[in-house]
Amino acid sequence: MNGIPNEERQRLGALLDHASQAEVMAQIGQFSQAEVHNLADPPAEKPAEIGTLVFNMERGVCLEELGDFLESCPAVKPFDVILANELDDGCVRSGCRDTTRLLAERLGMNYVFGLEFIELVNGEDPKGFHGNAIFSRWPITRAKVLRLPEQYNWYFDRQRRIGGRLAILAELDVAGTPVGVATIHLENRTHGPGRQAQLDTVLAAAEEMFPGMPVILGGDLNTNTFDGRDKDAIQEIAGDAGLQRRCLEDVARWEGCLGAAEAAGYRAVPDHPVATRRKPLPGGGHLDLRLDWLLVRGAQVRESRTISTRTEDCGFAPPDSALARFTGQELSDHNAVWASCALSK
Repeated sequence: MNGIPNEERQRLGALLDHASQAEVMAQIGQFSQAEVHNLADPPAEKPAEIGTLVFNMERGVCLEELGDFLESCPAVKPFDVILANELDDGCVRSGCRDTTRLLAERLGMNYVFGLEFIELVNGEDPKGFHGNAIFSRWPITRAKVLRLPEQYNWYFDRQRRIGGRLAILAELDVAGTPVGVATIHLENRTHGPGRQAQLDTVLAAAEEMFPGMPVILGGDLNTNTFDGRDKDAIQEIAGDAGLQRRCLEDVARWEGCLGAAEAAGYRAVPDHPVATRRKPLPGGGHLDLRLDWLLVRGAQVRESRTISTRTEDCGFAPPDSALARFTGQELSDHNAVWASCALSK
């Protein structure tokens, strides 16, 4: 995806003092571009089941370690599709690399990338692009970027960005069977109804784009059960075991997007209370949240699991690999979610 010189990025960002994000994004063609690269030959045989992984990769900062994790962790295998969130392209914080392409080349997978934000804070960023991606062992026959209804203006955040939340929808050719997939990133700086409005947009688009197909949607749905800006609510939940259960056991009660998906015929995975995100707390420690989901329709979920990305749980790392040498506490602040999906006859 072609970059934009920093001077022009800053000029466009300054327009947001008086214009909406939608108005400024309309001037930047990259925001509507679904960048598809079919790099790999398809597998020789049609799979009985499609292994699908949801993974927020936290900007791809630990890219070599993430590659080691995906290649060597037995719990994430087999995977045919990865629905990924938070990948950088041309950001200093992640080595100025196109993290999506590098990971796709390492794994031998096809991919489609969609631009979520242009970062403005660091003028040294070659591109400052940040987005989401779908990786697939099967050809991507078509794809589109779906901009979601704005629930928060990130230009006025300390991170200062042009852009907003999105989903990427893609049709895969799985040995002659069309399968619809989507990676989704819902807003954390809003409440449940705001996230439901965003997911409703995705469900409607999937209905239109994937009629009669098996459909696998997934990503970081940010089902916090609270507004991520509400520091008082976060502290209250952190100090109350009953409220913490709300974040794990009672998510669907507080997050209407999950009920909307179920009403549209989707099964939410994982369907057992397990944390997929460790949210750091100001005073130390973290709050366990259930943010990352697969939503499956027209396919049978045979097996699912949540895989820790804590370094202490990566005992499978090959000797002398980047993962084995890694000294950080975690590869990502999100765990990965895997499921095996058998296509319905």
